[in-house]
Amino acid sequence: MGSIPASGNSPYEFFNVIDGKPRPAEEYHQVVDPRTEEPLWDAPVASFQDLDDAVDAATRAFKTWKTSTIAERQKAIHNVAQCILKNADILAEVQMRETGKSKAMSRFDVERTAHHFEYYTDVALEDEVQYEDDSVQIVATHVPIGVLGAISPWNFPLILSSIKVVSALATGNCVIIKPSPFTPYSLLKFCELAQSVLPPGVFQALNGGAELGEQMTLHPGIHHISFTGTIAVGQRIFQNCTRTLKKVILELAGNNACIVCDDADLAKVVPQVAIGSLFHAGQVCVASKRIYVHESLYDRFLELLVEEAKKFAVDDDAKSPAFSPLSNRANFDRAVGFVEDCKKNGYKIVAGGRVKPTGKGFWIEPTIVSKPPDDSLLVREEQFAPIVPVLSWASEDDVVARANLDNAGLGASVYTPDLARARGLAARLESGSVWINQFERPHQAGFFGGWKLSGVNGELGRRGLLHYANVQSLHIAKV
Repeated sequence: MGSIPASGNSPYEFFNVIDGKPRPAEEYHQVVDPRTEEPLWDAPVASFQDLDDAVDAATRAFKTWKTSTIAERQKAIHNVAQCILKNADILAEVQMRETGKSKAMSRFDVERTAHHFEYYTDVALEDEVQYEDDSVQIVATHVPIGVLGAISPWNFPLILSSIKVVSALATGNCVIIKPSPFTPYSLLKFCELAQSVLPPGVFQALNGGAELGEQMTLHPGIHHISFTGTIAVGQRIFQNCTRTLKKVILELAGNNACIVCDDADLAKVVPQVAIGSLFHAGQVCVASKRIYVHESLYDRFLELLVEEAKKFAVDDDAKSPAFSPLSNRANFDRAVGFVEDCKKNGYKIVAGGRVKPTGKGFWIEPTIVSKPPDDSLLVREEQFAPIVPVLSWASEDDVVARANLDNAGLGASVYTPDLARARGLAARLESGSVWINQFERPHQAGFFGGWKLSGVNGELGRRGLLHYANVQSLHIAKV
């Protein structure tokens, strides 16, 4: 097992983790607390030599780890889940400080991370008989690929990283994960703690910026890449991976459409839509980014949504644990640009519109914009902020055509009590996941992947493990 005990280093000291050991760095950077804009702790910046060393360690570990049985991997995964829960307080505290989330939201994220691991203690890829007759049996087996380079986002640093880590471990791969430089702390600490229950080199973590990520995608010793982030970066990663024919998983932007039908029960639907669009200040990959309401319900829906948005209070942890500031200055500045564009063009802002209302922290009030044009910046681009366009529609053909943007292939939602109608609309939406009569949240048992500009391949569920394994067909002659 690895050499770092859970009670070893200070909870507020952070290291790159290579070959089961903490490694200090020559260079450090600090992240600011999004609520206070005060600097947090030193975070190590990994060098290219650190990356080479991590790849070497993973390559050595893979020789043994790939031969482990499903039962052995599942036992290790269970142990990681228990390690997460044992250290939930410090992981939640660190993630809360780096993301700006409330205590309740951050604690939920930690527990959800453990759930992702526990899910795969009962789920695995089994051999499958593809064909059989009197002369031959063809069996599909699932073989580990090698060393995974995982590049994680900042909005859910533990949850979205855990998907990549546990999928790699469950399929017999080794994983080197790079957190976002905006949120390095919780993932580095998680990896450090996990060394107490995993063999050295199986799970490593390196913190760094775009240059390190780029080098990971080009490194010949890394055999596949899993990335969650923007379309532009995803496209570059895809191009880089072609140089060494790496396998790749890309979960990219989702300018997701939410469709409210004319038969919807607004008393039930509006609270769901509000959560779908404003939870974590809209910084959710599958958040409702564009809300389309049937014209017969539009005025009443808008009135109720404005009232519901008041429950998402700025800087009030006790009353609004589901709301938060923007997690970093870069996303805050980008979001401010959306608000300014709406004001400059005279769009009707029916709620919110103030930025930094408390004077500190990257806060933007829940902001609702009524019927901006379809060609407006707010409708065309994913805002990733609590700035919600509410549009009207009259015919299903019209709303489906408007919903199916090229950057809207990750998620969508449909609200109608008529399930046949809902299934019909869902079938016409060009989206990897569609939520019916509920706000959008991926589930560990459901395959999750984007279409079009929103991604390549996917993760989660048993089906997601297929993108972490090579399929080998055994053609067995019947003698």
